[in-house]
Amino acid sequence: MSAVPTDHGVASLGEFTFECGQSVPDLEVAYETHGEFDGDNVVLVCHALTGSQNVARSPAPERDEETRGAGQAGQARAWWDDIVGPGKAIDTTEYYVVCANVPGSCYGTTGPTSERPADLDLPDEPDHDRWGTSFPPVQVEDWARAQRRLLDHLGVGRLRAVVGGSVGGMNALEWAKRYPDDVDRVVAIATAGRLDAQCLALDAVARRAIRADSNWNGGDYYGEDRPSPDEGLALARQIGHIMYLSKASMERKFGRRSAGRDSLTREEGDLGLPPEPTAAFFPYREVESYLDYQAEGFSQRFDANSYLYLTRAMDEYDLAAGHGTDADALGAFDGEALLLSFTADWHFTVEQSSSLADAFRAGDAPVAHHVIDSDHGHDAFLVEPEHVGPPLRDFLAEGVEGRAVSDDSGGDRDESVRPESDHAPVHASLFKG
Repeated sequence: MSAVPTDHGVASLGEFTFECGQSVPDLEVAYETHGEFDGDNVVLVCHALTGSQNVARSPAPERDEETRGAGQAGQARAWWDDIVGPGKAIDTTEYYVVCANVPGSCYGTTGPTSERPADLDLPDEPDHDRWGTSFPPVQVEDWARAQRRLLDHLGVGRLRAVVGGSVGGMNALEWAKRYPDDVDRVVAIATAGRLDAQCLALDAVARRAIRADSNWNGGDYYGEDRPSPDEGLALARQIGHIMYLSKASMERKFGRRSAGRDSLTREEGDLGLPPEPTAAFFPYREVESYLDYQAEGFSQRFDANSYLYLTRAMDEYDLAAGHGTDADALGAFDGEALLLSFTADWHFTVEQSSSLADAFRAGDAPVAHHVIDSDHGHDAFLVEPEHVGPPLRDFLAEGVEGRAVSDDSGGDRDESVRPESDHAPVHASLFKG
């Protein structure tokens, strides 16, 4: 089979009514595919919070140029290239891989940055042509429904697997709940059935940082000569980035060192905020420079309103909603499930994945929970492909009986996935959910 993407672009799916009851006249979904479709080899990959449909590099150079031109800079472009591709864990010579940008995002799928219909009746008509905060509230359930509509558009019925990490893992769980007869295997990585109170609180502070930026202007910052709320979005990015790293990985990388010669200076960093009166007396620390650098790149590639919408969707997701318990929500799923978690991930913990595994077991679904011993934090699922890849590859091929797949229901964890003593370095991570 060829590994060249067979299709990419934006699919027009017609009128779409969101879970909130509000509609858009034409939902457009940006997507890409890798591999060749043979009827029963489809793997849907669900991206994390601010990811894109560009899950892997293309063998065609012009395709990579297109993604750069679409604003998919940094790790929004080819964000899981170490996992998806020819001969990799999700092998595009064997599987037909589909990845779609979710509604509410800003990488081609309809969201706040999209052009709104000219005849849309709004109480306070803005002087720009974008949806802005008039866009309907979005939920994870809407992402799964939009993906189902896209797959119908592509002529795809049943899926071999749905795979997702972080909030993309919530998206994958929603498939098991909403479309239990449409998918054989579900892989939910570094995720949970819902956020805990600490994560909800940090997301709330991040959203307030955006809304406190005077350039946010109630979400009406589109149009000529209107500055974007870059400072607020950058602060939100920094809060999120701290959430996705572990205490140990940050200490190892930065400690209390001042910024080195290759880092931003205080004048270049600090997000352009007014200087503190005493700042010149104290060092500009390397961790500050690192966060400023990451925030600057993020604010250039992402939209503040989209960030507000997507974090709300993540915060509001509850797998048990409408069913009482997680086990009840997953009760109709009779496929197989793999949960992957990381020991130092305090955003989505090992215990939360264990709880999901119990929920699958309650419905007699074959399930394995693979625990990876890593001190990297939540970002590990992106930057430790050598530990994520083997169990994922084997599960897609053989289900829970795969050689590198282990279960936490009583046996020992699989030592074959334990990292060596040199842990993965702190990465410029995707701002995940």
